[in-house]
Amino acid sequence: MIKSNLALFLKPKTGKYYISILTEYEKDIRPVKIQKVVGLDFAMDGLYVESEQGKKANYPRYYRQALDKLAKAQRILSRRKKGSARWNKQRLVVAKLHEKVANQRMNFLHHKSKEFASNFDAVVIEDLNMKGMSQALHFGKSVHDNGWGMFTTFLAYKLKEQGKQLVKIDKWFPSTKKCSCCGKEKEMPLSERVYKCSCGFVLDRDHNSAINIKNEGLRLFALS
Repeated sequence: MIKSNLALFLKPKTGKYYISILTEYEKDIRPVKIQKVVGLDFAMDGLYVESEQGKKANYPRYYRQALDKLAKAQRILSRRKKGSARWNKQRLVVAKLHEKVANQRMNFLHHKSKEFASNFDAVVIEDLNMKGMSQALHFGKSVHDNGWGMFTTFLAYKLKEQGKQLVKIDKWFPSTKKCSCCGKEKEMPLSERVYKCSCGFVLDRDHNSAINIKNEGLRLFALS
């Protein structure tokens, strides 16, 4: 049963008008029995690596692709007299480039989050501070282009609508240092891309982390 409606009228910098209609309604969401679980390890260059087969999202990095066009458009804008007709026309060019990048990113993240929400009962991720990471490691543009925060937001509500779960484990959990085979830990510098354990286990660094994230999620499920 529909309880209420709310219509929002939006006008972004491109000058277009959008209407967003928010509808509140009652829905009987029944919790799903957790059987299929996947762990996702955040990857700066490709969004994530999943635990099951070590697949990456292969995120196209739309912002990076558009940098040259954006830089050129911004230079032209800077040479225009602010407030003039030519300045306003070029301002729209810049705004439309940013809008295109945002729409491409959003579309990609919607598709990927829907894929996980449809195929798994629970998704396990690390509780990362993306803003802090971008400032501490000087990855500002990469983090902005990546869209991890938006991806996890989409993932959370898509899972919730189906009675499924998004589980966040402690950001200090040693997913990178731990061997997903024997449980031993060792230091892993960023330059080391393959995890090699003294037990003989060898695996891609990010795939190993994703398995550890999934296993920690399963451990938390067992305690609840």
